[in-house]
Amino acid sequence: MKLSKTKKAGIVVVGILVFAISFYSFKQDDKNFQIAKNLDIYYTLFRELNLFYVDDVNPNKLVKTSIDKMLESLDPYTNFISEDDVEDFRFMTTGEYAGIGALISKQKGKTVISEPYEGFPAQKSGLKAGDILLEVAGKSTEKLSTDDVSSLLKGPAGKSVLVKIERYGQKKPMDIEIVREKIQIDPVPYFGMLDKETGYIRLSNFTIDCTERVKMAFIELKEKQGAKSLVLDLRSNPGGLLVEAVRISNLFIPKGQEIVSTKGKVKQWDKIYTATENPLDTVMPIAVLVNSGSASASEIVAGAIQDLDRGMIIGTRTFGKGLVQTTRDLSYNAKLKITTAKYYIPSGRCIQALDYTHRNEDGSVGVIPDSLITKYTTKKGRIVFDGGGVVPDVTVEDEVLSNLSANLITQSVVFDYATYFNSKTEKIPAPEDFAITPEMYADFVQYVKKQDLKYESRTETQLEKLLEIAKREKYYDLSKDEFETLKTKLGHNIDQDLEHFKAEIHEILTDEIVSRYYYQKGAIKAALKDDRDVEKALEILHKPDAYATIFDAGRIIKSN
Repeated sequence: MKLSKTKKAGIVVVGILVFAISFYSFKQDDKNFQIAKNLDIYYTLFRELNLFYVDDVNPNKLVKTSIDKMLESLDPYTNFISEDDVEDFRFMTTGEYAGIGALISKQKGKTVISEPYEGFPAQKSGLKAGDILLEVAGKSTEKLSTDDVSSLLKGPAGKSVLVKIERYGQKKPMDIEIVREKIQIDPVPYFGMLDKETGYIRLSNFTIDCTERVKMAFIELKEKQGAKSLVLDLRSNPGGLLVEAVRISNLFIPKGQEIVSTKGKVKQWDKIYTATENPLDTVMPIAVLVNSGSASASEIVAGAIQDLDRGMIIGTRTFGKGLVQTTRDLSYNAKLKITTAKYYIPSGRCIQALDYTHRNEDGSVGVIPDSLITKYTTKKGRIVFDGGGVVPDVTVEDEVLSNLSANLITQSVVFDYATYFNSKTEKIPAPEDFAITPEMYADFVQYVKKQDLKYESRTETQLEKLLEIAKREKYYDLSKDEFETLKTKLGHNIDQDLEHFKAEIHEILTDEIVSRYYYQKGAIKAALKDDRDVEKALEILHKPDAYATIFDAGRIIKSN
């Protein structure tokens, strides 16, 4: 019996399908075997280590180290969260915990209150920035890490904790009893008017319901204070919840508009996020401020605003994190935060900057090569590119601090001076009116000279490297006198440097001193006076024609 062509074709197709399924099944079986084999090797290796290693081993620490190193080989965002760390992880996503409401840090070997949050137990109980924590709940902090001290300060809301502190200017230690509360960190630490027409909102992170805070701030600025334009500050905002980034974008973007999409290995999880609510405003001129610390959810908002030509982006290129993480439950109440997808903003581009999939031979991670950078267009036809964060429409380069200023901060000289200043100064003018006077700065200069400040200028550091090379290549002796003369001329002089870098030191001092009296909100308000990004935003927002030209079709948005 002869088979028809149709039947023959059907048999061929069935044969191909059977082969493909068999091949896939074989590959899956082989993969499953490799997993089982390696887990068995790991188990037997761990057993042998535990039994025969020359010293006692800590099984929990060994396993945690091996897990962390394994996940680190994938990307920095895929993390194991042990049961002990779940509370800290929850704080990152909700901004909420139970404790005293203060930041602590290690300075010169001591645990110090670096910032009490306004309105929370630490501040209400009288703790100040600069106070040294000697004991918490009867335990000395001398040999404890900041994490250990933080754990002692946290506890059930409503229960008190006794702390013993040492305060500058006080002869004896002080005991302070603090009643813990539920602490909810405000994701909008400050909003207000920059001038009669321009509102300002600072968003510090994307925690649960942060959209409601931004919404409330915007309505207050627009309807009650008369804002006709807006500056949304996302600088140094590390991101957070993707859904909140979508909701915040939706405040300014029409309902139904795509904001971001995610694509990964598990196709059922791929999703397109659109604006589902009616927006608050779709026409008000907007400037979004970003920098290299603006990441993830911040980049979704900035990228959507840029791709849809809804507002202008000002500052420096953003971090470039285009990866999405999902949290999976593990046994024993542990969790795995795992990268499951990449996200794509409305133009279709992914802003991921580092290529973790294709590492260099030495294991290091490279940037997306120029050959793989792709061109995209915004809604109005502007040209944008993928592979490296969100490039601002208007670039305002960050000012690089001098080595002197950097060391004044890292060696806690500015912090300690603010503590000293606060001990002898009862009050200062309002944040917007406060300024470092010549007398204050002269006092600071004298204070610095009494400290054991160690620093080198960048020029000195590079000269030392040059001298090392010259000696290694045996050129040093040929020009020894010239080298030594140059070394003397370029050597730092503390008096000259304190005068030369006075302007930037004024800003650092203002920020630290104002925070002692008006806390975070006051420090932000004071810093806005000399903010170059804000100045540029106001300059363009005040000129409708200049603002309009930002969105001209064909305009290329690309970093130098």
